Amino acid sequence: MSEELILENFLPYRLSILSNTVSSTIARIYDKRFSLSIPEWRVIAILGRFPGLSAVEVADRTLMDKVAVSRAVTKLIKSGRLDRQFADGDRRRSILNLSAEGRRVHDEIAPLAMQFERDLLRGIDDDDIERLNRIMETLLAKARLLGAP
Repeated sequence: MSEELILENFLPYRLSILSNTVSSTIARIYDKRFSLSIPEWRVIAILGRFPGLSAVEVADRTLMDKVAVSRAVTKLIKSGRLDRQFADGDRRRSILNLSAEGRRVHDEIAPLAMQFERDLLRGIDDDDIERLNRIMETLLAKARLLGAP
C-alpha cells in the first residue's frame, strides 16, 4: 500500500503557500502605492540590480514565465518606467534599463521591501535564519538536480 499524500503537509505545497502569501502581502504595498503587479516589481528589482538585460535574461534570472515578463516589460515601457533599446540593429534582442521614473520607483520600494523582510524575520534568531538560508539553498540545488535533463 502506498503512503497517502496529505497536501497540507506536502513540502512543495507548503513552500508554494508560503511564497504566495509573502509575495501577495508585500505586493499589496507596491500595488496600492505604485500600481505595480508582482511581475512588474520583479522586473524593476532585477533591472535595478542588473541593468542592461534582455527580457529573456530577466526571465532566466527571476525564473518567471517569459510571457509574464513580456507583459510586464510592455506595461513598464508604456508607463515610462522602463527604456528599451535594440542591440546593434537586431530588433529581436532588446536591452532594458530603468528610466528615471523606474529608478525612482525602485529606490522608493526597495527600502519598503527590506523593512518587510526585517518585520517578517523579527523574533527569529540569527542561527535559525542562517539555518533556514542553508536549507533553502540545499533544497534549491536538489530541486535543480532532480529537474535536470
